[in-house]
Amino acid sequence: MTMTDPISDLLTRIRNGQQVRKSTVNCPSSKMKLAILKVLKEEGFIREFSEIEGIKGKVIEISLKYYHGEPVIKEIIRISKPGLRIYSSVKNMPVYKNNMGVSIVSTSKGVMTNFKAKEINIGGEVLCRIY
Repeated sequence: MTMTDPISDLLTRIRNGQQVRKSTVNCPSSKMKLAILKVLKEEGFIREFSEIEGIKGKVIEISLKYYHGEPVIKEIIRISKPGLRIYSSVKNMPVYKNNMGVSIVSTSKGVMTNFKAKEINIGGEVLCRIY
């Protein structure tokens, strides 16, 4: 069975893992997922991630982060979907939770936060938002 939205699958695995207080979750590997996880680690939403060799190929192991027993990620939502892509220019870059939340944007310069995209004056596809 093929997966139509692997990024949404990644976000759902993280969300579900934190709801049941797991320390780590696994998901199939891809370059886009690794780029998103790199941004999540830089922003302090996850503890660590590593790519390991699994039975059916490479797998990403994600160490989830908690603060006083509560998940660091309160909300993680997919914005741009395979059936409806959402693009944003620099002028219309989304602001989320009064700049307390972060939007992850895929640009021609790579995957980055909305703040970094504004800083280097580039727009792109809004992948997801995290608070």
